[in-house]
Amino acid sequence: MNILREVHDIDTATGTMRTSLYRPSQPGQFASIIFYSEIFQETAPISRSAAMMAGHGFVVLVPEVFHELNPIGTILAYDDAGKDKGNQDKFSKPLEAHDTDTQALIDFARSQTFCSDKVGAMGVCIGGHLAYRAAINPDISSAFCLYPTDIHSNTLPCQEGNDSLSRTGDIKGELQLVFGKQDPHVSAQGRKDIYRKLEEVEANFSWQEVNAQHAFMRDEGDRYDPALALQMYLQAVSLFQRSLK
Repeated sequence: MNILREVHDIDTATGTMRTSLYRPSQPGQFASIIFYSEIFQETAPISRSAAMMAGHGFVVLVPEVFHELNPIGTILAYDDAGKDKGNQDKFSKPLEAHDTDTQALIDFARSQTFCSDKVGAMGVCIGGHLAYRAAINPDISSAFCLYPTDIHSNTLPCQEGNDSLSRTGDIKGELQLVFGKQDPHVSAQGRKDIYRKLEEVEANFSWQEVNAQHAFMRDEGDRYDPALALQMYLQAVSLFQRSLK
């Protein structure tokens, strides 16, 4: 399936959020996936991941997750300076602002003639956390969360009691979580804490722990695992085809 790429500037409660949109070029209405990036925003690997999903019949929205903290169009490099700036942004933006971003994206998608009313979420690293967080919104039918950081540790700024782990019971859609066993960002105990909470609230979820490092989906760098990444794309497509169509 051939795809188109568009760029939209979406109004949010905290300012203009540039968002790339990838969609099938053929006529019709398609379910939407909000694809949340790493701390580096929309790098080339993130664009390729979004295109991969769009080619399976979805409208994929890639927002600038830290739009309030950077000039429009900012993409951070995969180097120490980029990592330091991205982490600074991650620890500066409250989860409540991510919530209003998600609502703005849902509203935008549903206003487009080529979108159905079904919306899912997907993300990697901090984006995996934001996909999990997005699922608190009842309009998100499902979420595919790849090595989500900071859920177990409650290290992102938010109002007391509004951290994502504490809000897990509000998630009513289907979740699929994938963690790398060699990922230093989410310890074995941290993974157990998330799993225990999901079990406690009787969430509808699937869980995988794979032999991989953090960022194994990123098709640049030494941690990339192409075979495992392909499996994850196929599982994500399966989840969204079932839950959004």
